[in-house]
Amino acid sequence: MAAKKKARTKAKKKKPATSARKAVRRKKAVPKKKTATKNKSRAKAKAAPKKKSAAARAPATTALAAPAAPPGMKRIGIVTHYFNHLSVAIVELENDSLRVGDRIHIRGHTSDFAQPVDSMEIDHVHVNEAGPGQSFGLRVKEHAREHDIVYKAK
Repeated sequence: MAAKKKARTKAKKKKPATSARKAVRRKKAVPKKKTATKNKSRAKAKAAPKKKSAAARAPATTALAAPAAPPGMKRIGIVTHYFNHLSVAIVELENDSLRVGDRIHIRGHTSDFAQPVDSMEIDHVHVNEAGPGQSFGLRVKEHAREHDIVYKAK
């Protein structure tokens, strides 16, 4: 046992001194690069931006007009939400009333279909009529999307 301790201490003594170890690890100091000072004359010499002509300043696109209502139809509202698992669209009426039995047309970017109003609900209560400014649930036969426009037959 004593022989093992002596072997360990001899192994420890064989390591170089700490200053020698640090010397091995040290790297040569790299001189810092000098940063160039900005040329003041360059900063002053910047040219003013050129002004564009009136034709170049005009916007490339103009505002799109609201989609035209189908013939014989009047815009009455907009779809604000659609519940896929129930096939129910939430419609907010803008300026007219809607009753059960009225014929509506829903048109949007990818949807375009007509159907009669079969079922309407406001706050989970079946209703027969909804007025302007009201939001209600409407069972639909096809997929309706948010921002689709709802038209009513005149």
